[in-house]
Amino acid sequence: MASQLDLVIPVYNEGANIVGVLRTLARELKTPARVLICYDRDDDDTLPAVRNNPDAHPNLPVEFVRNPSRGAHAAVMAGFAASTAPLVVVYPADDDFNAGILDRMVALALEGNDIVCASRFMPGGTMQGCPWLKAVLVRTCAFTLYHFARLPTHDPTSGFRLFSRQVIEQIAVESDAGFCYSIELLVKVHRLGWRIGEVPALWFERKHGTSRFKVLTWLPAYLRWYAYAFATTFLRRPPETVTLKART
Repeated sequence: MASQLDLVIPVYNEGANIVGVLRTLARELKTPARVLICYDRDDDDTLPAVRNNPDAHPNLPVEFVRNPSRGAHAAVMAGFAASTAPLVVVYPADDDFNAGILDRMVALALEGNDIVCASRFMPGGTMQGCPWLKAVLVRTCAFTLYHFARLPTHDPTSGFRLFSRQVIEQIAVESDAGFCYSIELLVKVHRLGWRIGEVPALWFERKHGTSRFKVLTWLPAYLRWYAYAFATTFLRRPPETVTLKART
């Protein structure tokens, strides 16, 4: 059966996490799907962990996508380029507790939503164990964008998100830092008037490995798209100002 969903998983030495994640995905996910493991280096310990445990993901195809550059952003872009399914989810490599919401995200996409956010801040969601500075920044951003900029999601900064093929193929990504592409695509979809949905999600501070989320380093890039959301609402910027991919 053809894949309806591509799961893009950017990794950096996630050997301690990835097998459990694949096992949970294989058990919980009912939508026909494929996993794209997006990595930087051939010596990444994620690769042998996946290859040595094929029994962890029966009936869930896994492919490896080599990042031609380095870093989280380029890894996700490589995953987008390799994806072919109608729907694409960027899924955290240490998340073995949210697989059960993926089918609901797909259902919302099939109802016409071009982005479906996995929201920590709506009823039913949670964020636990987050470092205080990151928690303050993401909660403040989420509150102000939802209540004042009227962005239709409670959680605009999470990288765990579903995108339609239309978003992947038609909207150009200008960001080049970390996971900023995610909020960029979100606010551009909002300006275009395309639909955005959300489902409650869980978030727990990782148990193994080091997060690649660099709050202060990426903050200026995030602020650009934060301002963009307010400009859409209060300056009534037209959809034509969205940067679209050049047609070939």
